[in-house]
Amino acid sequence: MGFILKKVISTFLMPLPLGVFFFLMAIFFLSRQKVRRAKSFLYVGIIWLFLFSYAPFANILLHPIESAYSALQHAPKNTRYIYVLGNGHTTDRTLPITSQLASEAIVRLNEGIRLYRQLEGNATIILSGYEGLHDPTPHAFMQEKLATALGIDPKDLILRTTAKDTEEEAQAARQIAKDQPLILVTSAYHMPRAMGWFEKEGLHPVPAPTYHQASLQNQDYFGIFSADALRKSTIAFHELFGSLWQKVKGV
Repeated sequence: MGFILKKVISTFLMPLPLGVFFFLMAIFFLSRQKVRRAKSFLYVGIIWLFLFSYAPFANILLHPIESAYSALQHAPKNTRYIYVLGNGHTTDRTLPITSQLASEAIVRLNEGIRLYRQLEGNATIILSGYEGLHDPTPHAFMQEKLATALGIDPKDLILRTTAKDTEEEAQAARQIAKDQPLILVTSAYHMPRAMGWFEKEGLHPVPAPTYHQASLQNQDYFGIFSADALRKSTIAFHELFGSLWQKVKGV
């Protein structure tokens, strides 16, 4: 039930689908000769899409989420584990591994490796992620392939190939790390929810946010009807609903 609800929210209750809904309602009322209602939905749709695809507005929405935790410049010396949360990939053996992994996944892994190298190899990187709904390869295997290509010794990697979401990743971390020092690497926008799940498991990870996207400096005030801004607004919506779902589950 929870999975279905999350899919419905992520599919329909996002800025673009809702904007399209307003336009469809305008067409519906126009077809019924109800011009006033049609105009109302048309105006709401235009304003809605303008706001959420306007670059400065999207940055204002996303920036507070991404800045909840400061970047980790230096790994604590006593760190035993570095957990890099999964993201996305598409298996295609005709392409290099860097093209099969999502750019966000690559950034997360590189941040984990950066911190690992600061510890001079005296830590273990945990990689997780299952195969998803439409791919034959678990995400953890894809990250392992890139990590070893970048020079990481396979013995310093632990894979968890069945974790389907952040809650299950936190449970896996508890089984592996127990009370030992742990660095948590994920995208900056995802870090607040990730910390919530990990703390629920009794862990106290050091947050290492990466893949920052929103900035309040050097704003593009002419960035109207921007696909990139709409994507940022969608991320902010997704995290808002994700946080509400956590509260429902008592996190």
